[in-house]
Amino acid sequence: MRAPSRPSQRAQSLRTSTLALAIAAGVVLTGCSAVPDDEPVTIASPAPAPEASEVAEPSESIQPSEEAAASVPGDYVDYEPGIIEATPGTKALFFHASWCPKCRALEEDILASEIPDNFTIIKVDFDSATELRQRYAVTLQTTIVYVDDDGAALAKGVLYDDTTLDALLAAAP
Repeated sequence: MRAPSRPSQRAQSLRTSTLALAIAAGVVLTGCSAVPDDEPVTIASPAPAPEASEVAEPSESIQPSEEAAASVPGDYVDYEPGIIEATPGTKALFFHASWCPKCRALEEDILASEIPDNFTIIKVDFDSATELRQRYAVTLQTTIVYVDDDGAALAKGVLYDDTTLDALLAAAP
């Protein structure tokens, strides 16, 4: 294993100058000073700008296309407060119970399949999420509730007979 390289003298000088300028800007903007008024303040001059040959050009592969930026990979995640509002695209709450063989079968199919872009399946613990079960009137495990960005229910179904990702996707509004 190679030892980490030390920063060059130029990089260290640039960091020191940048820090000094940031502190000076903070002092000017806030009117605060840790230096008594009768002591002179010295600020190091900034390092010269790097030459054009030293600046890396951005790579085309780094800049996403508009189509790629609009597309979010499909995902299967555990429920946590705020996740509905923070998740873009189509969202399905999967009320899952670890003791339920149908729930385990659906989860296995979800994990073995590819979830489409802009679609997120949010796994909700059927046994502990009493408030969510009441909010969406869920009485059976394997219930899927499709919600909008604010958490309002759009559609609901029980996937007890067809425990596949295809069935879950087909039931989406």
